[in-house]
Amino acid sequence: MKNIIFIFGTRPEIIKLAPIILEMKKYPDFYNVIICNTEQQKELSNQTLTYFGLKADINLDCMRENQSLSSVQARLLTSLDKVFNENKIDAAIVQGDTMTVLCGALTSFYHKIPVFHVEAGLRSYDIYEPFPEEVMRQMTSRVAALHFAPTEINKQALIKENIAENKIHVVGNTVIDALFCLSGEVIENSEKFYKEKGIHVDDKLVLITAHRRENHGERIDKIIEAISYLADKYSDHTFVIPVHPNPNVKNKIHERLGVVKNIHLLPPLDYPYLVYLMKNAKLILTDSGGIQEEAPSFACPTLVMRYETERKEGIEAGVSKLVGADYGVIIKEAEKILAESKDKTRLKTQNPYGDGKSALRIEKVVRDFFEG
Repeated sequence: MKNIIFIFGTRPEIIKLAPIILEMKKYPDFYNVIICNTEQQKELSNQTLTYFGLKADINLDCMRENQSLSSVQARLLTSLDKVFNENKIDAAIVQGDTMTVLCGALTSFYHKIPVFHVEAGLRSYDIYEPFPEEVMRQMTSRVAALHFAPTEINKQALIKENIAENKIHVVGNTVIDALFCLSGEVIENSEKFYKEKGIHVDDKLVLITAHRRENHGERIDKIIEAISYLADKYSDHTFVIPVHPNPNVKNKIHERLGVVKNIHLLPPLDYPYLVYLMKNAKLILTDSGGIQEEAPSFACPTLVMRYETERKEGIEAGVSKLVGADYGVIIKEAEKILAESKDKTRLKTQNPYGDGKSALRIEKVVRDFFEG
């Protein structure tokens, strides 16, 4: 019996780790799964766990309003150190590039416990784009025992950094696995949710998400101005913005877009409700990493409001386009899609990020690791 601790704290981490947790739980004679939620995003993370029928064994309540990166790192390291001292752990699994990931990896390293990094090898090679995630994932790679790379590009990035090739496994991205968990009943409930809110979901739906730390300040101002212009010009379209709780984003969006008739501002959405919007959207504007991976499964064009992306496969495949926080570029590229009917703008390229079988591959590699 191997005690495997999954350490996460944000909604994207849970979405991408849930398929692996569920897969390992199929083998209770081999794995004892311990679920640790740092609650870096307290409400979002617990909300998403419930959707997958999961519950944390350990909650750390590490989030504080407007905390600095240094303070949250100190709190996470101290809290996780106690978890590792109080539990027998054979391996730790982390996903992505958050502060929780880095602290989980460091704590495991300090206790000489192997770290398995899901979604390894993503790189922008600009330490401030995205900030601070680029540095966090690079540092995590230095201590990981197994690297689960979504694509061959990610594998080659790790090899260039002198990571041993036998530690790298190309498995696809588990976010695609998570999409396949949605049942017909969940889709029906999502449809009912928007009807009750008076939001008309049709072929003229635009989904927008903006939250990244590097887009705070002047950048979010430019993004908001572009959204305001587009909503005014395309008044027959419905714009839906799930607003991130970070006050640096939330306050500005509500203040400047809350009065626009065809813009609907919603609190952070439960995972299936967000997927329902992606499935029906004519256009997505986002600075999210996960949405860049999910949107191609629904053939939806995506404009990435970042200047660098570690998810270059989508750019190269033509399923997404970088527009930064540039007012003019956002409007120019959005109008190319909004001016056409939805059926003319659908993507015809397969999703470059996965086939929905990543969790199966990861479980096999982990089992082989322990069986030697």
